[in-house]
Amino acid sequence: MPKFKSTQDILRIIGNKDQIRNFGVIAHVDHGKTTMSDSLLAASGIISPSVAGQALALDSMKLEQNRQMTIRGANVTLFYEMEGKEYVINMIDTPGHIDFTGRVTRALRAIDGVVVVSDSVEGVMTQTETVTRQALEERVRPVLYINKIDRLVKELKLNPDEMQKWLMNIISHFNQLIDIYAEPEIKEKWKVSIQGNSVAFGSAKDRWGFNFKMAKKTGINFKDVYDAYTSNDPAAIKALANRSPLADAVLGMVVEHHPPPHVAQKYRIPKIWPGDLDSDIGKSLIACDDKGPVLMMVTTINVDPQAGRVATGRLYSGTIKDGDDVYLVDAKRPGRVQSVNIYMGNTREIVSFIPAGNIPALLGLDYAIAGETISTVKGAHAFESIKYVSEPVVTIAVEPKHPKDLPKLVEGLRTITVEDPNLIVKINEETGETLMAGMGVLHLEIATSLLQEKGLEIVTTQPLINYRETIRAKAGPIMSKSPNKHNKIFMRVEPLQDDVLEM
Repeated sequence: MPKFKSTQDILRIIGNKDQIRNFGVIAHVDHGKTTMSDSLLAASGIISPSVAGQALALDSMKLEQNRQMTIRGANVTLFYEMEGKEYVINMIDTPGHIDFTGRVTRALRAIDGVVVVSDSVEGVMTQTETVTRQALEERVRPVLYINKIDRLVKELKLNPDEMQKWLMNIISHFNQLIDIYAEPEIKEKWKVSIQGNSVAFGSAKDRWGFNFKMAKKTGINFKDVYDAYTSNDPAAIKALANRSPLADAVLGMVVEHHPPPHVAQKYRIPKIWPGDLDSDIGKSLIACDDKGPVLMMVTTINVDPQAGRVATGRLYSGTIKDGDDVYLVDAKRPGRVQSVNIYMGNTREIVSFIPAGNIPALLGLDYAIAGETISTVKGAHAFESIKYVSEPVVTIAVEPKHPKDLPKLVEGLRTITVEDPNLIVKINEETGETLMAGMGVLHLEIATSLLQEKGLEIVTTQPLINYRETIRAKAGPIMSKSPNKHNKIFMRVEPLQDDVLEM
């Protein structure tokens, strides 16, 4: 049984960089990220093991629970013991739907490793490829967890040997992505393998899982899995979870393969920070130095009705404390940190201070936005801006049903765009309409639902999609006639030459 660990247990070891891991969970939609995260929370004593797999504890929004999908993502700090050594593991659960891929992009800046979750039947899907490419571009190291192994038995009716051949194809496909998108110097080192203990198998719903080392230690194999799911005894599946807990399989890979922050920053900082690496700030960033100047990048903003903006992000250098005076580098504004917190499940715990290499949540910075660089040095270089894989392409007009609610609508739009920078709100100068643009129809549907949850009655137009087309090659000529049929027009198209475009 996991023993609940308090915030004090975490603070006791949070200054030892070797015992810190920062990782995220990424995947295609509905492949089981949040269900898997439940088992990790249970192993840390944050939720009861009896509800892990069904609680979806990190989907805290009402909309997330109703739709059974992650929209916002969540941060949580876990306490984990492995081979007698204690670890603090900062985890970010991310959305899987492509409309919320901007949240994945921002989360990747704060972490050093990812667990890529893949459905055993569907395998590597389009969004799996997108988020893996994003991770590799940020120099974030992946490991692979293949979920829903029970589907191979129940739906595809595969025997143990066929299951292994099927799963090897998924691993091979995933390594092809690393071969394509990883930088040359890391691609071979970062490829995943069963023998290398960077691949795990399991069922998040049933809370069991194993990797190579666990299989050697416990003797579990695919024959045991096959027998459990073809047995009429319901206790057989529970026995798998007792024998080989999912949390040990996943967090074991995280501890072994994901680097601690002071190791990861040596190769990540040159990619994400454009300043002089030989300066005092640069050396502090590379070393992840607790005693250096504070330099933090905000990756997430949540607006708390009581506390105001909560700025969460990665602290790369220095130690941040309650009452610290800081500078918002991009906003060119001073600020003061009222309270330093960490996330334990869905609640914030006040910790008063936190050293470099961790993911704090700061209160009191009213002008902070996602992507902001926070520093105690006024002239510090900002981190590289976050590059999103797509832009808002779907637009609707939104207005209050009752004109008297216009101020409430303006405030509501301001709040949701602060929390979600991928939502763009602007005024059409010709019509006076308030336009809201998002990544897709679902993105806008969620945004309007959030406005309605604030008690606003709103009216929206049908979504308008902006298609962007260009000429790729020569075509034509084609003939067209004028309305009176007396004139013929011949037209040919071809791309402009590169030197013309450069002008």
